[in-house]
Amino acid sequence: MNSQKTHKKEIFVIVGPTATGKSDYAVKLAKKVGGEIISADSRQVYKGLDIATGKITKKEMRGVPHHLLSVADPRRAYSAARYVKDGTKIIRYIVRNGRTPIICGGTGFYISALLGEIELSDVPANKALRKKLAKKSASELFTILKKLNPKRAKIIDAKNPVRLIRAIEIARAGKASVGIKNPKLAEEFKITKIGLDFPDAELKKRIHIRLFARIRSGMIAEAKRLRKGGLSFKRMKELGLEYRYLAEYLQGEINKKELIEKIEKGNWDYAKRQRTWFRRDKSVGWV
Repeated sequence: MNSQKTHKKEIFVIVGPTATGKSDYAVKLAKKVGGEIISADSRQVYKGLDIATGKITKKEMRGVPHHLLSVADPRRAYSAARYVKDGTKIIRYIVRNGRTPIICGGTGFYISALLGEIELSDVPANKALRKKLAKKSASELFTILKKLNPKRAKIIDAKNPVRLIRAIEIARAGKASVGIKNPKLAEEFKITKIGLDFPDAELKKRIHIRLFARIRSGMIAEAKRLRKGGLSFKRMKELGLEYRYLAEYLQGEINKKELIEKIEKGNWDYAKRQRTWFRRDKSVGWV
């Protein structure tokens, strides 16, 4: 009988609402454990979406390798299925090199899909339905989804038409829509989840300070550069959060004061949705 115990390699997962300092925490952890960081952010995967998404800079990385940042063209959607494929490949690459994978980010859906905790739908695109739904406003789409799938409506970005349309498409397809689950990484690795959060008043303050720092760093000029590079206003709005309101501002639909107010409120609403998602997971140890 083999008396030697097989020790599972460890994967760290850093989660929590926006503006809680996840990137900095992950870098400090990586320095301690010899880790490499895999970003779990649905907008930081795109090239050029840097200032408004708070993408970590080379200096802030402090020599720690980061993966899945600036890997996709913002003009085309990067899917959760692609994230799972890319993320799994990178985890195996990091482990092969004797390093520790650290998944870090606020896109709970990507993290859960990568860890094999949820199934990605195999429902094909329904062009006729999409065409019909494209004529509706985000609030109308949200009302439809709430009736079809109240659970999904609680954690979705209620102002993102692309995600709402996809969720409606899946909900309408019914139970037959269950797709393939990523092989559970938990069977192969020890998963340690760390959640970062602050009390409401402190988190609101952090969101406020961060927003003004991003404006000073050239967030509006970045949006103009993206436009020059061929990113349509429609696509900019689909990218959600800051970019939705930056598109409205550049089109003259809102003024700068409204831009700031909308981004701040949008980020706070997003933080609450992230909390709802991550707090359901009892395996997260909160800091």
